[in-house]
Amino acid sequence: MKAVVCPEPGRLEVVERSRPAAPEPGWVRLAVRRVGICGTDYHIFEGKHPFLEYPRVMGHEISATVIEAGAGSALVPGTLVVVNPYIACGSCIACRKGKPNCCTSIRVLGVHIDGAFCEEIVMPEENLYPANELSAEAAATVEFLAIGAHAVRRSRTAAGARALVIGAGPIGLGTALFSAIAGHAVTLLDTSTERLAFAAERLGLSRGILAGEGSEKTIAEATDDEGFDVVFDATGNGASMMRSFSYVAHGGTLVFVSVVKDEIRFSDPEFHKREMTLVASRNATREDFGHVVASIGKGLVPVEALITHRTTLAAAVTDLPRWAHDKTGLVKAVITVDAA
Repeated sequence: MKAVVCPEPGRLEVVERSRPAAPEPGWVRLAVRRVGICGTDYHIFEGKHPFLEYPRVMGHEISATVIEAGAGSALVPGTLVVVNPYIACGSCIACRKGKPNCCTSIRVLGVHIDGAFCEEIVMPEENLYPANELSAEAAATVEFLAIGAHAVRRSRTAAGARALVIGAGPIGLGTALFSAIAGHAVTLLDTSTERLAFAAERLGLSRGILAGEGSEKTIAEATDDEGFDVVFDATGNGASMMRSFSYVAHGGTLVFVSVVKDEIRFSDPEFHKREMTLVASRNATREDFGHVVASIGKGLVPVEALITHRTTLAAAVTDLPRWAHDKTGLVKAVITVDAA
């Protein structure tokens, strides 16, 4: 089969690899249909990922069809599924608590092990969810949208709350969409006028604030100096994450959707004065994947607007490097692996 490999930072190549063997019980062999390109993939290509060994086949935003399943499976060949790319151990303290998304020895496709920039993969059956009536392309957006859906669920913030989402990249936009689905009054904060305009014109997220000089006053005015009930920081920027504490209302919640290697510092008196809640959000769970599939099916998520770029396995070796350096107009790129 064909696969796109990153043998070292800054280089991609199409290679021939053996197809997976017949699956063991509990595992399923899949034909990859579509795979999204994530910010993590760009970081891997650029050599910026701290915990990765090369060569690596990237790709963890996946829709696929069943080729064959291990003995005892009820999955029928040809069934379209959404792939949860987080393979958990099933026995650690997080898994025992029903939180495989933060398994202590988690393996993520395309990061810790080879992913889906290829024609076939094998996965545990428990990591496959029905795509229902979604197209293969829409199903490939479920994983990245589930990150935002999980963050919103983790916030435990009721409908009617005022929400601020910082960062209008794909994860931030997904978070904003699911915050709105939860009934929050959503404001976006970003440094890009292009991204804010896209969010308003294509996604219906009309409240946007351009970060920069004078934005602190605008942010305060947006809530009559009361602060936001919930703030989601999806920037992956330590300085932004530290500033975000000041935007939270008394009794409010701050959710870190992204992760950085930096130390995050904050004023303890301000933190305690507000009795605010600080929440980490990592990956997503089956519940979040199901929520996303249902929301897309109801027409609540405009995936056709989110997918701005398309390519193929063969063309990805030139397109991905170009998009890594020129993200003009880029929100989500999807690779078509098959011709169906």
